[in-house]
Amino acid sequence: MIDPRKTLRTLILEDYLFTDDESALTDDMSFLREGILDSMGILEIILFLEERFQVHVAEDEMVPQNLDSINNLLGYIQRKQKAA
Repeated sequence: MIDPRKTLRTLILEDYLFTDDESALTDDMSFLREGILDSMGILEIILFLEERFQVHVAEDEMVPQNLDSINNLLGYIQRKQKAA
């Protein structure tokens, strides 16, 4: 079974922070405020969510409350999977 937290943390650490140092990212760290992701990075995360977790991200769901931290992403994935 996929561990969503580990999968998301690994993605952000390796592909955006270019490190494997777990301490470089906290689960509540804002991707936008900390400069980890820009708008293109958010779009890449959306594609990743759709491919890896089979959740469709509607246009009106593309908001920081859903996508701007590991915790926000996890909550969003859980809500989407429960609704499916």
